[in-house]
Amino acid sequence: MFGMNQGNTSSEVTASGSGIIISEDGYIVTNNHVVDSSSESTYYDISEATSIKVTLYGDTTQYDAKIVGKDSQTDLAVLKIDKTDLTAAEFADSDNVQVGEFAMAVGNPLDLGITITCGVVSAVNREVQDSEGSTTYTCIQTDAAINSGNSGGALVNSQGQVIGINTLKVSSTGVEGIGFAIPINSTTDIIDQLITYNKVKRPYIGISGRDLDEATAQRYNLVPGVYVVSVDEYSAAEKAGLQIGDVIIAADGQSITTMDQLNEIKNSHSIGDTMTLKINRDNEEKELTLTLGEQNS
Repeated sequence: MFGMNQGNTSSEVTASGSGIIISEDGYIVTNNHVVDSSSESTYYDISEATSIKVTLYGDTTQYDAKIVGKDSQTDLAVLKIDKTDLTAAEFADSDNVQVGEFAMAVGNPLDLGITITCGVVSAVNREVQDSEGSTTYTCIQTDAAINSGNSGGALVNSQGQVIGINTLKVSSTGVEGIGFAIPINSTTDIIDQLITYNKVKRPYIGISGRDLDEATAQRYNLVPGVYVVSVDEYSAAEKAGLQIGDVIIAADGQSITTMDQLNEIKNSHSIGDTMTLKINRDNEEKELTLTLGEQNS
């Protein structure tokens, strides 16, 4: 369980959340939005927490925690407390989770204290968007009750193994029993990078783009694809010769029409890998090869 204080010259607010112990020497994983949020539409209407206190099960001591690393794109963060001989959670293989199997959410809902709620896995590989509509997550859906304060806590199976990290609840009139968790398999590489580098290292093309569907492309006498709006200086895109006004129509041989599709292909690569782009420039097709750089924080 966590408590956060956000202080400034005029006010201080607090919020609560949950977490999972991942090592005996005090590393804890939670949601990024538990410790860092600038969104006014979330329960945690705070910027990065200035103070984080951690309370462990069966221990009334409040431990000071520091943020080791955080990543808004995956909504994950790793904290560290000065404590040893902890029992680390055991992770299950979340790829093997089946619809209908037992699921239990563990956490600190509504800052009530340690609480468990039980249900089943309602769906797997469920694509849902955050409250801003800006990020899509592929989640485990459960009907175990998840409320504000459960974020960052464990969703476990009948063996007590973690299958997911509770992160989202659908809350509107007439909606009950729909909560979401990030599958644990999709978090392990992110957690390792946050501990090792204090951030997530991602490959980087270096453009901003606009989606062009068939109708929009026809309106502007262009072809469907991703219209290049800007090219970052010294980026992989600039070095490869990509220009403003180019339309990217394929990446690594796969046709694309959206930035999401382009980013999905890009994210399948590592920093330093080569990637091929087919572009349409002035109604002529060209193929460019670029070497992916590292995305800046």
